[in-house]
Amino acid sequence: MPYDAGMVIIPYDEFSYFHENLSEWGLEVPVPSVTRQFFDVDNGRCVSALVWGSTPPELAMVHGGAQNAHTFDTVALALQHPLVAFDLPGHGHSDAGPFGNTSVAQHATDLACAMAQAFNAPVPLVGMSLGGLTSLIIAHDHPELVRSLLLVDITPGVNADKAKHITNFVNGPTSFEDFDALLARTIEHNPTRSVSSLRRGILHNAQQQEDGTWIWRHQRHPRSELSAPDPGNLWDALGELTMPVTLVRGMAAGSVVDDADESELLRRCPSARVIHVEGAGHSVQGDAPLQLAQIIATLI
Repeated sequence: MPYDAGMVIIPYDEFSYFHENLSEWGLEVPVPSVTRQFFDVDNGRCVSALVWGSTPPELAMVHGGAQNAHTFDTVALALQHPLVAFDLPGHGHSDAGPFGNTSVAQHATDLACAMAQAFNAPVPLVGMSLGGLTSLIIAHDHPELVRSLLLVDITPGVNADKAKHITNFVNGPTSFEDFDALLARTIEHNPTRSVSSLRRGILHNAQQQEDGTWIWRHQRHPRSELSAPDPGNLWDALGELTMPVTLVRGMAAGSVVDDADESELLRRCPSARVIHVEGAGHSVQGDAPLQLAQIIATLI
């Protein structure tokens, strides 16, 4: 490829932005040790994770589709507890799974394997959106790993119509000419978020190519032609859980959970807690991270 003197290379160090999270949310806390670790799953693949703290972790967190583990950075900083935030297969720094980025059954298999390596005892499991459905399957199929389950703005009742404003963004262009084009599209679809937080999020969630263009990390892998395994009836799975369940529901525009979802969750799991977060949309960890941290802290 010929050298392009006008190409702007943007450096990236994933551990150099925590001061921005602290400043944006007025947090005056130390930044704990944070390391990138990899857990072997099957067929030579690895699941990647951010491991917060230097003592045995007390919490597991799983992000939503088209996100990555850094989406929980502000929450982790506010919590000040040792934890592991996983990258779903095909997202962040994790290897792709055999069935594509939305296969919750395979994601659950991979993350259960990773959790068995990361933790010495069952822990609270926090799952947002796609990561929440993945976490639900883990809790059902591997209750020995999960002490309690917290679902962030997701239930089995969320469908394509409820989530279309999210998938419209995710299913957009597969590459961008430069960083500014990627940032402009992200701002357009996230009008309530600060530009600095969106810029930081892009640097964590996208990758610059040798020719200067940008692609989302979750779009690096070719689409699978294989049929994903059936996850089964997730409402039934929810009703069969034996550990405590909490639903954190965003109450602002952008949330994908409606009153019918909440009612069905309580019908299936009468002992569940439902917590409404005013001013937060689907990404509660982005819109109200300090409140989410306070909720999670009650589970640790």
